Amino acid sequence: MAVRLQKFLAEAGVASRRASEQLITAGRVCVNEVVAGKLGVKVEPGRDRVTVDGAPVGVKRKRYIALNKPRGILCTRQDEEGRDKIGDLLPRDWTDLFSVGRLDYNSEGLIFLTNDGDFCLKLTHPRYRIPRIYMASVEGRVPPEMLKKFTQGVMSAGEKLQAQRARLVSANNSHSVVQLELMEGKNREVRRLFESQNLSVERLQRVQIGPIKLGQLPVGKWRVLTGPEIKSLLPVL
Repeated sequence: MAVRLQKFLAEAGVASRRASEQLITAGRVCVNEVVAGKLGVKVEPGRDRVTVDGAPVGVKRKRYIALNKPRGILCTRQDEEGRDKIGDLLPRDWTDLFSVGRLDYNSEGLIFLTNDGDFCLKLTHPRYRIPRIYMASVEGRVPPEMLKKFTQGVMSAGEKLQAQRARLVSANNSHSVVQLELMEGKNREVRRLFESQNLSVERLQRVQIGPIKLGQLPVGKWRVLTGPEIKSLLPVL
């Protein structure tokens, strides 16, 4: 059965579907030795020969991994400064896995890795509204009125940031713990919410994505998502 070239590349773990489209339009992808320089080309897996920058591309086994990211780890495969990377925590031959979304360098907790570009796109695209739950330890007391602001939305650098839900777990005069549920996963959104109120986040941990909880997964360890878990994340898959 013929599929669009960008879908084939995404399923082969070359890149996300959007990034695969960029590879195609840049003229870096060939089908049966012919450059596929525009979108709309279809291929038959197992029959057509597809190459990227001259390297053959085949259908790979799809992998779906849940990992408890430690603080001080980059969600990338390469770093010019030689810092620790998320790929260092995985088997050496799993070089085709990429993170689904991001957790910044100083954040920790649940993150998925996969070589399935469609899975990545659907989990990160705002229209699918996959909830993400975070626990934020904040310096200072967080009053209930602040949480109401977060659910109503605040402006930061010309962008509206908004929590779906916000709950005060504990608070005293020096520290507060807040649980936040977000839907869009904008860059540094939790930290920016608190920064807008002149508060600093000391520790930020993501504890849940969709119905999948971090649970007792040790820091720095990973596990394979089960078939039912994948279906519970994206029933349309």
